[in-house]
Amino acid sequence: MEFKDYYKTLGVERGATEDDIRKAYRKLARKYHPDVSKEADAEVKMRDVNEANDVLRDKEKRAAYDALADRVARGGSPEGDFQPPPGWDTGYEFHRGPHAGPADHADFSEFFSSIFGAGERRGATRQNMRMRGEDHHAAIEIALEDALNGAEREITLRAQTIDAQGMPQWENRTLSVKIPPGVRPGQFIRLAGQGMPGHGGEPAGDLYLEVRIAPHAHYRIEERDLYMTLPVTPSEAALGAKVEVPTPTGGVVEVTVPPNARNGMKLRLKGRGLPGKTPGDLYLLLEIALPPADNDAARAAYEALAKAATSFNPRRHLGV
Repeated sequence: MEFKDYYKTLGVERGATEDDIRKAYRKLARKYHPDVSKEADAEVKMRDVNEANDVLRDKEKRAAYDALADRVARGGSPEGDFQPPPGWDTGYEFHRGPHAGPADHADFSEFFSSIFGAGERRGATRQNMRMRGEDHHAAIEIALEDALNGAEREITLRAQTIDAQGMPQWENRTLSVKIPPGVRPGQFIRLAGQGMPGHGGEPAGDLYLEVRIAPHAHYRIEERDLYMTLPVTPSEAALGAKVEVPTPTGGVVEVTVPPNARNGMKLRLKGRGLPGKTPGDLYLLLEIALPPADNDAARAAYEALAKAATSFNPRRHLGV
């Protein structure tokens, strides 16, 4: 088996603080958690990330792992042929014992099992420890209307739990989630106590839900602002007009298109974006829609326009 570099797995330096490790773990958990990742080997990578976090967040295990890594560095070990040096774990309570459980359990790598013992990780020794439960991460996709108005939704997640024997297992669970008005893409909703159970009377971890907002037929989101393409006719753009516009929260407002409006011009409706302490705005991007010349009257109108605007050259900036 190969020696696992848990610092490399989390992308942190040997002297990383607990806060550095926690941040690195959360970032990778969001990337590889089976509920959100589309990568083919996400479960294997998530296992490796969990292992690294389990060892480096535990002071005793980290000290033992660092001592083992130092011995390996001094003595050398053929690549892919690592075996723990005899007696390396003297003085540590978590070394693998005769009742530690099978070393080839699917939730743990061979390296982890040979060092700390798969069964012990969730077994008797940890029952005597005091440790807050691990945080979990998942992603939810909501409608824009939920982000604007707030909502309460039920979600089903594939979650890891601990069975009566102290072994991890996967199961589906349904949770009720309150979505606050004004939530933005990439923001987290925290469900306290919905992570992994704690040990020794310590509280459970939390579940962090990363918000994703489903694409909308009319609006797109940038921070708290909303953008919508507003088609206008050539005459409305040239002469100016009052046009009706639907709003994200429902209803219709009348906006003024100024004379000589250009394609791509932005009109701002203040406070019509995502709600918040400082609400976002709704921006209307003008798009001049040309009527088809599909009848005699329309063709005659275009011919009259061409004669009336002979000095207009839309390609002047090209030098032609």
